[in-house]
Amino acid sequence: MKLWQKDNSSVNELIEKFTVGRDKEFDLLLAQYDVQGSIAHVKMLKEVGLMSEQDASDAVKGLESILQDILNSKFTIEEGIEDVHSQVEYLLTQRIGEAGKKIHSGRSRNDQVAVDLKLYLRAEVLAIKDEVKSLFDLLISQSEKFKDKLLPGYTHLQIAMPSSFGLWFGAYAESLTDDIELLAAAYQVANKNPLGSGAGYGSSFPLNRTLTTELLQFGSLNYNSVYAQMSRGKTEKIVAIGIGSVAATLSKLAMDACLYINQNFGFISFPNELTTGSSIMPHKKNPDVFELIRGKCNRIQSAPNELTLLINNLPSGYHRDMQLTKEILFPAIEELKACIQMTKLMLENISIKDNILDDEKYKYLFSVEAVNELVNKGISFRDAYRQVGNDIEQGKFNFDYKKQLHHTHEGSLGNLSNDGIVTQMEKVLKKFE
Repeated sequence: MKLWQKDNSSVNELIEKFTVGRDKEFDLLLAQYDVQGSIAHVKMLKEVGLMSEQDASDAVKGLESILQDILNSKFTIEEGIEDVHSQVEYLLTQRIGEAGKKIHSGRSRNDQVAVDLKLYLRAEVLAIKDEVKSLFDLLISQSEKFKDKLLPGYTHLQIAMPSSFGLWFGAYAESLTDDIELLAAAYQVANKNPLGSGAGYGSSFPLNRTLTTELLQFGSLNYNSVYAQMSRGKTEKIVAIGIGSVAATLSKLAMDACLYINQNFGFISFPNELTTGSSIMPHKKNPDVFELIRGKCNRIQSAPNELTLLINNLPSGYHRDMQLTKEILFPAIEELKACIQMTKLMLENISIKDNILDDEKYKYLFSVEAVNELVNKGISFRDAYRQVGNDIEQGKFNFDYKKQLHHTHEGSLGNLSNDGIVTQMEKVLKKFE
């Protein structure tokens, strides 16, 4: 069954297979949203007189029964049926008769899939936001718990200055606040209603698009019917940018963890059940989870570029190319949620080594403290820098400032400012309301 098929017409089997592609697979993720959009559309058709009250009531009840099948995992797209829109209309017509054929009035599959995608992406952005917030809370908690555990900071992968696990965990928590800013922007774009734009040029029917916007709880309309279709691909790309930002934070954290668990660093460890071994080296405890998080999140960051290449040279109006956005973005969304959950599991079970900075190789970590001490005694910074530098070159520098560290400014070892980071996150989260 194809919604566009006329009597005595058929499509070459190879053409059909090629044009449908993986659409049925991803359409199952859109099924509940397709039904929700159809329910709103039917209620609107009744209000404007395009469906009788009885037909509309029957259609809504039929659609609600299909929605229950979807929620109970009893919904499939049958062989010979082109997509989720066709399957829903086919099932509805089977269940309520001729009234089921009326629900497509004033609607095109173009605006139907557009509203399905907006509803789906809006829900997924909210789900990712909740996952990110859970990880954020854990990072803040771990930052406070391990704020007195010192570790070396690095620049150019060379020993630099003293840091702490309080700073390390807190840094990634604050990074997530900026990521949530992008997700909030993506949410606002997805939270606009394209339904009623038809094939992209509106309808001669007296549709009430404000009503469907209210029924579907969108924040506002995509007002211009042409732009409602132009937002296809663009919305997916903006969401991809948002999830790509979260993925970048996770990837960097995973890379740190892979370094820190390495025996040459030895800062952190995890229970045996969270690491893997080698088939020939019995001593190995590999950070496979973090390596896969790093790899998956790097791949997720490619999604905006893939979508750009897909949609960048398209003119206005609908094009079948848009179908391919699903197979780029939908798997990336699922991968990101899994990566966030795995990151939480690992960090909940992390162990931090004590007295890391006692190791002899970190003795120069405190060179800046030595410079600052001289500055506090009235020596200019440049002279103090030269003096300490010369002492190091001559092997004279052997000071231990570990127990004398006294950092007080905002965002330093002694003043993590986690309360400010939490306030930032709370402020951003309000943008989803």
